[in-house]
Amino acid sequence: MGALFILLLERVGLIIILAYILLSIPFFKDVLLKREKLNKKILLIFIFSVFAFISNFTGVEISADQEIISQLFTPLDPASSLANTRVLTIGVSGLIGGTPVGFVVGLVSGVTRYLQGGNDPHIYFISSILIGLLSGFYGNRFIKREKFPQPLDGVLIGGVTELVQMTSILLLSSNAAAAWSLVQFIALPMILTNSIGMALFLSIIQSFKKIEQETRAVQTHAVLDLTEATLPYFRTGLTEESATKAAQIIQQTMKVSAVSITDTEKIEAHVGAASDHHKPPYLILTDLSKNVIASGEMKVAHSREQIGCHVDDCPLAAAIVVPLTVRNEVRGTLKFYFTDQEDLTYVQRQLAEGLGKLFSRQLEYGELDMQKRLLQDAEIKSLQAQVNPHFFFNALNTISALIRIDSEQARTLLFNLSAFFRSNLQGARTNLISVEKELEQVAAYLSIEQARFPDRFSVEREIDETIREAKLPPFMLQILVENAVKHGFKGRKSDNHVLIKIANEGSELLVEVEDNGVGVRKDILEEIGNQSVQSEDGTGSAIENLNKRLVSLFGSDAKLHIETSEAGTRVWSRIPKKGAHYETSDR
Repeated sequence: MGALFILLLERVGLIIILAYILLSIPFFKDVLLKREKLNKKILLIFIFSVFAFISNFTGVEISADQEIISQLFTPLDPASSLANTRVLTIGVSGLIGGTPVGFVVGLVSGVTRYLQGGNDPHIYFISSILIGLLSGFYGNRFIKREKFPQPLDGVLIGGVTELVQMTSILLLSSNAAAAWSLVQFIALPMILTNSIGMALFLSIIQSFKKIEQETRAVQTHAVLDLTEATLPYFRTGLTEESATKAAQIIQQTMKVSAVSITDTEKIEAHVGAASDHHKPPYLILTDLSKNVIASGEMKVAHSREQIGCHVDDCPLAAAIVVPLTVRNEVRGTLKFYFTDQEDLTYVQRQLAEGLGKLFSRQLEYGELDMQKRLLQDAEIKSLQAQVNPHFFFNALNTISALIRIDSEQARTLLFNLSAFFRSNLQGARTNLISVEKELEQVAAYLSIEQARFPDRFSVEREIDETIREAKLPPFMLQILVENAVKHGFKGRKSDNHVLIKIANEGSELLVEVEDNGVGVRKDILEEIGNQSVQSEDGTGSAIENLNKRLVSLFGSDAKLHIETSEAGTRVWSRIPKKGAHYETSDR
């Protein structure tokens, strides 16, 4: 019995070695991970049927008088039986593939064993099918939960299925005495070896799964870091500058021989080997890249011929080319090159495919973001255009009235109006101007207004000198000052004061205009800045447009705030010194 146990362990060792080799192959690991699919079940049936065939023909022959004949692949004597690892292979197939796989592998193994002959071969045909069904039924539970059985499950099923085997021998044998003698001789060694073998087989699967999970965790971390590092560059589109910086980061992270990024026609960046002829802004050189752009599918090349570079002595020996798409339209390619074919692994292919999808999404989000900003800028320009005529007609009316009364002053006002609109044209091309420029515009505006209403109001300025280069939306101060002069001093011809204040408050500018006028009526206070307000001398659209510009540029925290009473009105806003719009506002 001890000798039989040792011999069976040797057979188990053969199966385990084959299993280890098989699990080292990425293709088989992919089959295991997708074992619920029909095509994968068919592959599992084929693989485990081969294992079952090996198990049957490497068994240990037991003669009628319980002598051990340890010769591989020899025909059986009609009176002999066979101790083998058939139960191990059938049981594992059922545990992994479920009922269909277990049944078919059991059937194949049973037929093979039946054809081998020996004493009562029909017993092993029947028991093989029963073992396949039993292990498959148990394995279905793990498939539904998307898990693999643990080694302890292998010990349990190994023991139970061998008991099924022994019971079948006792019940179906033509010679009960001989059957009992055989069971006494082989039962314990076979139960132990098949239980141990099944546990080892499943532990190998669990180990590979753990390694796979750890590898994916490392890859995920690397991909997240890589995505974060390249995000600013892919968001700006496939330009030579952004693509080169992204390619440098990718090559350093991926440790590949070269990284290349193209649009649909030319190379935008190439970092690493072969950069002497694969360089921007050359047209795409390789047939492989052209095929990817045409098909929109990832391609892998394992030779220089498959890459299709037409430059002699190109060192690139293998490549992965991934399409970069935006809304299902190919916009370019991401290419990983290798000077050694052995460096192109299954992990590299999986990682490249994932990165291609991530970078494609970054390009897509970048385009959407750009479209949003263009739409936002168009809206701001439209709002600015509504402000200009408001002041322009008042200025012309004032100058027209002064031409006959004081031509020199009219000339000065025309000069100021010219300076104002020169700044105004600059403001129309940008969403932000410096505090210094804005104050110059306000000065030009006030020179005209004070010519219209001599000695009616005075203006004081409290400007922090350290923030004169900080940015404001064009016409912001002019609109607030105009609103104070126009609406704050109704019916009053003297003792009217306006205070313009810009203070440095850390990361923000406090911009405010305060007057000592009559205040704002409570019934329209909530409407000012949010909608047009009908009045005797205007609609209040300038304040509404300014408020919309502030919110559009800087967010709701920058909206206008109005404090009013019978002693006057204070309008203020807090504007961030830095923000996303500062990067794209000057065009």
